[in-house]
Amino acid sequence: MSAGINTYKTDLREIFFTLFEQFGFGQVSGQAPYEAWGPDEAKAVLTETYRFAREVLGPLNSVGDREGCRVENGAVFTPTGFKDAWKKLYEQGFKTVAVDPEHGGQGAPMMLQVTVEELLSGANTAFNMYPGLAFGAAEVIAECGTPAQQKMYVERMLNGTWGGTMCLTEPHAGSDVGAAKSTARRNADGTYNIRGTKIFISGGDHDMADNIIHLVLARIDGASPGTKGLSLFIVPKLRINADGSAGKPNDVGVGSIEHKMGINGSATCVLNFGENDACVGELVGTVEHVGMSQMFKMMNGARIAVGIQGLGLASAAYYNALDYAKDRKQGSHFTKWKDPTAPRAAIIEHPDVRRMLLDMKAHVEGIRSLIIKLAMHLDKARQLSGKDDDAATYHRGQVELLTPLVKAYGSDQAFRLCAQAIQVYGGAGYIQDYPVEQYTRDSKIFSIYEGTNHIQAMDLVGRKLGQAGGMHFQQFMGDVGAFIEANREHAVYGEAVKTLASAQEALMASAMTVFGWSQDGAKFPLIPLSSNRFLQMMSEVAVGWLLLDAAVIAEKAQASVSADHPDRAFYEGKKFSALYYARNVLPGVEQAARLIAAEDTSPMDISDAAFGTV
Repeated sequence: MSAGINTYKTDLREIFFTLFEQFGFGQVSGQAPYEAWGPDEAKAVLTETYRFAREVLGPLNSVGDREGCRVENGAVFTPTGFKDAWKKLYEQGFKTVAVDPEHGGQGAPMMLQVTVEELLSGANTAFNMYPGLAFGAAEVIAECGTPAQQKMYVERMLNGTWGGTMCLTEPHAGSDVGAAKSTARRNADGTYNIRGTKIFISGGDHDMADNIIHLVLARIDGASPGTKGLSLFIVPKLRINADGSAGKPNDVGVGSIEHKMGINGSATCVLNFGENDACVGELVGTVEHVGMSQMFKMMNGARIAVGIQGLGLASAAYYNALDYAKDRKQGSHFTKWKDPTAPRAAIIEHPDVRRMLLDMKAHVEGIRSLIIKLAMHLDKARQLSGKDDDAATYHRGQVELLTPLVKAYGSDQAFRLCAQAIQVYGGAGYIQDYPVEQYTRDSKIFSIYEGTNHIQAMDLVGRKLGQAGGMHFQQFMGDVGAFIEANREHAVYGEAVKTLASAQEALMASAMTVFGWSQDGAKFPLIPLSSNRFLQMMSEVAVGWLLLDAAVIAEKAQASVSADHPDRAFYEGKKFSALYYARNVLPGVEQAARLIAAEDTSPMDISDAAFGTV
């Protein structure tokens, strides 16, 4: 494959089904605050986004991977074509689909924005990280900043005039954000002098925007240790004049960029703030020492975005592998494997290749359903706020509960599925002539950044399960249970629904086991030992439920479709995605529950020395 050739592909019919048939986009759109939006407008946006993804971003994916970014005289230059793509991206409005019109956006439901993001990320993950971070940083300022800050920064960051970052990680601290040593010294004019070093800063510098606005966690002189003493600051790369134009440099230096396994088109920077004691920032809002709570407003959105990145690459890997499997001929059909004269068969005819493809298909469709369902909860919470506060609280609670599942399960499965796509290709998949080896390298970071997946698991088990007295988890289980009771005797899916019921019961038993551990100090170490397993169990129950829900919907729709209509085969695909997952994945939830109940502490019991000598 030559650089500059698009390899991105997906199936808009599948996205349309999930958005419109399964989750009822039309029930959210057309009502305040989404009056201007309906299914026709959403389909038009997605069709145009897919065109842009294939014609503009897709051809730059391998370019960015092979060229990477470079630093010259302290400035970062992005790969060939990125700057032009940035301009086109914002001219066509893809990043502002769901932005509030107050800030120059189009005011669409988040259900539509997350599907737009899937297409953009799937086509070119590294490129889409730059505007994604600017979007997240702008959202924090929009929600937490003063009116003057909102006026100065938000729209410029959302329309691509300025970029943005989030600066948490420091060399000595890693995920231990509370150990940050970056400092902020109050100035007489209300500003602060910022000093410190941040690492792994995605988009920390680039040549696509006029300025970059960094959100920096730092500790004001005299503040308490740990996360409670951190404040959040707006620190522009270039100081800003009163009229909003870029002024002189603000003593923010690029120490280096990382040379990475993947996402090479995304500049991952070491940033030095205040080496010359001339870096000036302003507090986000007016209250000191609330930086972590402010940053988490961006972090939660970023975690959802990582799940979308995972979906985008897993989906792209699946459709590339499917296309290759239909075209590549190797070996004879398995019924004629002893006949050396038999014609060569397309590898999609081989049973194990079919198994791998169906495994990929089921997981991609299920994760997409999980993400769009979360977005639906976001949209309904916004619509119902102030009108039906109990319902709005339910939807917000489901967003809280599902976010670690979307981030962790979506990212873990993305890496696994991209690697499985290589296996479908065989040796061809391991070389750069095909895109799946890049997808695999690019996707590995997803389980690490924006909080490692163990952090997501501990967030789920340590915080989310008990939120509101456990109500959010109980409501989730109630939603799954209602589906089970309605479909337990379904003519086609009854047995699969009963398997889901057994998995749900196992999940509830494990939740009670974990709760018991939390009340017993001697067993507390079992919680971090088992949290990852619990998150995967809950994710599998959620995905299994949503795949079966989609299959039941498809079963009804198929009855009204003629035998020769393309939707006939499409709906058949929904059936087998659900059945495969129910038969091959959901039974593992019960086994995982048995493992949790066994209370194995061997990782804690083994001595350090017994691990080995190096």
